[in-house]
Amino acid sequence: MLLFFPLLAIFSLTILYLFLLPKNTKNEPSFNHPPGPKGIPFIGNLHHLDTSKPHVYLAELAKTYGPILSLRFGHVPVVAVHSAKLAKEVLQTQDLNFCSRPPLVSMQRLSYNGLDMAFAPYNEYQREIRKISIVHLLSSKRVESFAPIRQEEVSRVMKKISSLSSASKIVNLSELLMGFSASNICRIAFGKRYEDDEGLSRSKFHSMLNEAEAMFTSFFFSDYFPIIGWLDKVTGKFSRLEKIFKEMDAFYEEIINDHLDPNKPKSEREDIIDILLRLRKHHPSYQLTLDHIKAILMNIFVAGADTSVVMVVWAMTELIKHPESMNKVQEELRNAIQNTNCINKCNFKELKYFQAVMKETFRLHPAAPLLVAREAIQKTKIEGYDILPGTLVHVNAWAIGRDPESWIDPEKFMPERFLESTISFKGCDFELIPFGAGRRICPGLHLGVANVELVLANLLHSFDWELPSGVKKEDIDTDVLPGIAMHKKNPLCLVAKKY
Repeated sequence: MLLFFPLLAIFSLTILYLFLLPKNTKNEPSFNHPPGPKGIPFIGNLHHLDTSKPHVYLAELAKTYGPILSLRFGHVPVVAVHSAKLAKEVLQTQDLNFCSRPPLVSMQRLSYNGLDMAFAPYNEYQREIRKISIVHLLSSKRVESFAPIRQEEVSRVMKKISSLSSASKIVNLSELLMGFSASNICRIAFGKRYEDDEGLSRSKFHSMLNEAEAMFTSFFFSDYFPIIGWLDKVTGKFSRLEKIFKEMDAFYEEIINDHLDPNKPKSEREDIIDILLRLRKHHPSYQLTLDHIKAILMNIFVAGADTSVVMVVWAMTELIKHPESMNKVQEELRNAIQNTNCINKCNFKELKYFQAVMKETFRLHPAAPLLVAREAIQKTKIEGYDILPGTLVHVNAWAIGRDPESWIDPEKFMPERFLESTISFKGCDFELIPFGAGRRICPGLHLGVANVELVLANLLHSFDWELPSGVKKEDIDTDVLPGIAMHKKNPLCLVAKKY
């Protein structure tokens, strides 16, 4: 019954639109839009969209209409690109024109009206806050300073797996790694880990994270049909968004107040809140308010707690389905690193097959299959097609990683393809862009890669992995959950045997 009123409103407005549609269009400007499926007046192409797997839906459309296609979601023009050549055009050649963000309702609210580094529109403030983040929070040097935390949390995971292995119990890697990621990112950002017996339980932490992600990917009428934006109130979307915003705001407020407590013992190492509060105090030119700090924490909280887990789970999924690749990468790791139960330091760049496994996982399973949407600032052309200001631009990293124009046997997991290749995943080779590229490349790239390398290397070095009794490798699915990150739908459960 709740959906009846929104549908009735859309139907009525569509009829009104058709009735009022001007019959004489001779004087209207003519634009050469990219090809795409024909939409319905007022609604556009929203009725086509599969919100559970939009990257797959768009890739299927690209097979019909070509690597650049146009759609319309309500009143918003949308363009999606599906080739390395076009990705380079958007992310590098015309980066300055495509580096802004659309003012979507959920992004605006949860980012404190664009005070963060990921969803802020491109302007002087965004450039400054990104500079602060890259220089002070997420530089290679800063990521290295967080190494002891990563190592301690990985050691905890290894001990848990050893315990399960000794008891001949199945290891739910998806669940175990989500716990690692939450504790790791919380210690880096907030200086504390969350367990089931502490103030904010791990289950509550994940519940809050999941709801925030759900809001980021939710449909709001206000974004695409401003004239009926009131329906977001009727359907309860606004109240749901406001509820999770207040929960997260209270969470940030509590942690910041804890850091500001003059009686709190000084920590042995700075976390991200410590750094931000120090910058706020000693660098007034930055003009950091508590809302700025909360917005940055949101980026780290939502993005940082997910992406590393996603990549390790997909790497282990592919390796368990391809035992020959599993054997090769384990042999390389064990020959290079001996006489240790837990890898803490290693020059992972020297491990060629291990790096190839990571790249192949990034290619097939980018954590964010659609890069965060960009917005065209000015009118321009791509491949001769007109792109208007305000157009929402999607770069389909998932489709580009599977494009037969760039890859031989693109659907096949084959790390060997990278052994003699110089292709990097750090934004300079557009066939492989799991972290994006250009001015809006993921600022957490170094941190994400460091987490994936350390966790994956330890899992492969310390244990041999098998499928549970009665399960065949063909039974391991690759279905995904809807959301920002491409989580495996069904948890990866394996048997670990101590090496």
